[in-house]
Amino acid sequence: MRVPFIAGNWKMNKTARESIDFVQEVADKLPAPAEVETAVAAPALVLQSMVAAAAGTPLRIVGENCFYENEGAYTGEISPAVLKEIGVNYVILGHSERRLYFHESDEVINKKVLAAIDNNLLPIVCCDETMGRQAAGDKIHWVVSQIMADLRGLTEEQMKTVTVAYEPSWAIGTGQSASSAQAEEGCYLIRQTIADIYNDELANHIRVLYGGSVKPGNIAEIMAKPNIDGVLVGNASLEADSFLKLANYQNV
Repeated sequence: MRVPFIAGNWKMNKTARESIDFVQEVADKLPAPAEVETAVAAPALVLQSMVAAAAGTPLRIVGENCFYENEGAYTGEISPAVLKEIGVNYVILGHSERRLYFHESDEVINKKVLAAIDNNLLPIVCCDETMGRQAAGDKIHWVVSQIMADLRGLTEEQMKTVTVAYEPSWAIGTGQSASSAQAEEGCYLIRQTIADIYNDELANHIRVLYGGSVKPGNIAEIMAKPNIDGVLVGNASLEADSFLKLANYQNV
């Protein structure tokens, strides 16, 4: 059985003090990890402090990005080896904002996925759907082509460490969420793509998340869908009260 996964993505928000305060506020109010896994992705500068604050609690701390080399002349980049060393569990790769603002290609994202796995980090690999593609009725091609390129060359054992997040770019930070049926369609398609590349057993093992204007008011409907195993949440994860409602969606 796939354990539900509720992950917040803070993007470039919160100070170091605010980050620690958040962890301390939510730590003893989260569900048990065997019931719902909870995580927060935060800017690189606050990760080490958050890992220390979250020690002994159910909350996982996630990197928002990493580079595809462990060291070298790459000014300003984030080493996957360092993320692992400071106690980070997961790392988000291929987020639509990284693709849009920093022009990350599928080739680069694929190299990052492999580097993360080599360092025993668990990749959360995001795949996108643009509004133009959706309006043109071509969203299936877009989602499939991205996820195939981003995961190219991974062995079955490596794939077992991957979580996939379906994030329509038109729904991220806009307040306009995909309907639960649209979200389910995208997640189902991703799972079928993995089954086609690998096998049904692996596809049924991997968690597929939905991201895009998820909030306490719509999470229960989204999580009720059979192919949606969790959510990757932006704005609604910034406040402790809202994040706790998301994490405890089964009890609301």
